[in-house]
Amino acid sequence: MKRKRLMVALAAAGLFALGAWGGMEAVGLPAWAHSEAQAAVSAPAAEPMRTVQLPDFTSIVKANKSAVVNITVVENQKTAASPQAQIPDFPNDPFWQFFRHFQVPEPQGPTRGLGSGFIVSPDGIILTNAHVVDNSHDITVKLSDRRELKAKVIGVDKLTDIAVLKIDAHNLPTIKLGDSNSVQVGQWVIAIGSPYGFENTVTAGIVSATSRALPDGTYVPFIQTDAPVNPGNSGGPLINMNGQVIGINSQIYSQTGGFQGLSFAIPIDVAKNVEQQILAHGKVERGRIGVTIQEVTQPLAQSFGLKQPTGALVSSVDPNGPAAKAGVQSGDVILAFNGTRVDTSAQLPPIVAAVKPGTDATLQVWRHGATKDLTVKVGKLTSKQIASIEGGNKAEQGRLGLAVRPLTPDEKQQAEVTAGLLVEQVSGPAADAGIQQGDIILAVNGTPVKSIAQLREIIAKAGKHVALLIQRDDAKIFVPVDLG
Repeated sequence: MKRKRLMVALAAAGLFALGAWGGMEAVGLPAWAHSEAQAAVSAPAAEPMRTVQLPDFTSIVKANKSAVVNITVVENQKTAASPQAQIPDFPNDPFWQFFRHFQVPEPQGPTRGLGSGFIVSPDGIILTNAHVVDNSHDITVKLSDRRELKAKVIGVDKLTDIAVLKIDAHNLPTIKLGDSNSVQVGQWVIAIGSPYGFENTVTAGIVSATSRALPDGTYVPFIQTDAPVNPGNSGGPLINMNGQVIGINSQIYSQTGGFQGLSFAIPIDVAKNVEQQILAHGKVERGRIGVTIQEVTQPLAQSFGLKQPTGALVSSVDPNGPAAKAGVQSGDVILAFNGTRVDTSAQLPPIVAAVKPGTDATLQVWRHGATKDLTVKVGKLTSKQIASIEGGNKAEQGRLGLAVRPLTPDEKQQAEVTAGLLVEQVSGPAADAGIQQGDIILAVNGTPVKSIAQLREIIAKAGKHVALLIQRDDAKIFVPVDLG
């Protein structure tokens, strides 16, 4: 068969060399060759191979790399603590790796750290990460033209991990700041920085996710990317295809200490707000409303009559805080703040924090199967009033399975509650859901519980899911229980 095909190919080539095929005789060819050659020529031509055009980053890099700087710091401490020493309790926990910031510690002597930053004004204002310059007494900024200048720390905001530096220089190249609210998953981005001291290194990737909540990152809705970053990239810009900075590279997730496809950047809108407040007032003020919130899971959504898991569930309210004065109750689900939808609990803290203290804001909450609008005067956040997000426990199967008793007056006083039921024994679905002996049941589906009879009545009328508000030590949290 291979011989036949070869003869057909040679015959066709010879005939085409003589001229057009139409009307010619394939002289000297056997009948089978003539028919196959005719079919080959008359067949439609194959479609040309399509090529994928990848983005060209050269113009973006040329326009911005001169505004990216290398930062070297000397810390005050004599010896550098290793990451394992800083967080000794969870060395094998993968989330512990979130806190491996991009600094390179030395085992002894003066500790030196490496980082990146970028110039945002011609007179020498630089943005970087707070952890790059934290606890340092000597900061050197190396420009793209190889000049090395000493930098002064204008201000540091540890809650967002943003630092504002100043160098004594003028007419410096700057980088354009974009809008992180318009960032979309899947768009191309590039990172410029100094990983391991290799200056002006450019890497590329896409936005993997937005509004990502990380441990201890309550006030930062991180942008997640797969652009390769490593120690030394910290503080450098994350740039979109318009040549605008949309984030500041800050953290990585890694089980090895190196890049593994997960990097996180602080949205530039968060950084701009911090920079403006530091330059204007020397400090950062944040709003607070005085609630503890948790994520709304599917079982909790069913318990509270929501069609789908959304919003931020209020597990406790500061009795002296702005939310309490506005009428917010434990068990409310915050669906919107000042007209901005709250799809997940992680979205609420940065939205509230961005509001100037003393401002009136509107809250839309879900309560007893209906929405309710409230007006709250936003308070001022202090270091002792850091808003928290408590994680919900897993919902399991079965009926309730609790043995409870009313609290004694002394127990009420010690727990600082006016009513509740103390869990003495736990089994079945309650145990599966994570409820423990010694927990105090305060409410069921948002209704305060004052007696055993009331608890039985509520459970008897409940559907397949209930949400128990429990207090354990000083913490309050809603626990979804599947009643089957």
